[in-house]
Amino acid sequence: MNAPAHPSRTLSFAEALREAMALALESDPNVVLMGEDIGVYGGAFQVTGDLIDRFGPDRVMDTPISELGGAGVAVGAALTGLRPIYEFQFSDFAALAMEQIVNQAAKMRFMLGGEASVPLVFRMPSGSGTGAAAQHSQSFEAWFGHVPGLKVVQPSTPHDAKGLLLAALADPDPVIIFEHKLLYKMKGNVPAGHYTIPIGKAEIRRAGTDVTIIAGAIMVHRALEAAEILAADGISAEVIDLRSVRPIDSATIIASVCKTGRALCVFEGVRTLGLGAEISALIAESDAFDYLEAPVLRLGGAEAPIPYNPDLERAAVPQVDGIERAVRKLVGGAV
Repeated sequence: MNAPAHPSRTLSFAEALREAMALALESDPNVVLMGEDIGVYGGAFQVTGDLIDRFGPDRVMDTPISELGGAGVAVGAALTGLRPIYEFQFSDFAALAMEQIVNQAAKMRFMLGGEASVPLVFRMPSGSGTGAAAQHSQSFEAWFGHVPGLKVVQPSTPHDAKGLLLAALADPDPVIIFEHKLLYKMKGNVPAGHYTIPIGKAEIRRAGTDVTIIAGAIMVHRALEAAEILAADGISAEVIDLRSVRPIDSATIIASVCKTGRALCVFEGVRTLGLGAEISALIAESDAFDYLEAPVLRLGGAEAPIPYNPDLERAAVPQVDGIERAVRKLVGGAV
């Protein structure tokens, strides 16, 4: 990470993202913001806020209600020298723009022999917990992480939200940043100046010796809460914040599992064919396999659309108590 040149202040996750976009708009005339209701309204989750007042409608552009069209314009703008940030109101709506994201943005550099790049960022509010039901609450990190040519990140703190967004803007390839909706109001220390966090580098949020918990976004905080409860019973959990889905920081994961001998993958997306499967295979195919004292466990979302009912919604994705129980099984040997 580039060393911050300014002292930290307390900002919310949303404010940190807005500050990153403001810095980019100020420093690079090629940066433009696009998306539905990001201008006058300030964004579906008020992340872009007053940026249209500060930089004008030529730099902060409201787009029609057409995700396919908007994403296509963003891809074209990137190919012709601009650096767009396109916001989907909900990550679920990216399904309407899969052609542009998967078949165009991700493929151009390869299909043109490296003679062109697509430097754009797709911002995707994602995840459950807001009562938005099945079509507005999904987690698609594994979908897009499956596509060569895309980079996929998911910050868990305001500090990382700003640093990863600025890193994404500097990248010559398309980057998708998943922003969990429950994190927008979370506050934390954020340096005032420009800094970046390397894409593809995880962070150990809590050191431990008995089990490694690999998580991302909101699940990092639930894992940390579970680790605190477990510590009272003498169970030492190491918590890794994945931060980057593609590329994955395999070195940090493998080193941790070699130390602890146990691994739990916690993610909000549906368990089948999810991030946990990839991380489990990564561990099984590495030197860490010889250090395992128990099978790698996956704790993911239920095999069902996210319900509207708040109790059912909560039951559909991992919570602190579920993480705690999974770790106790791993450590106790009752897997």
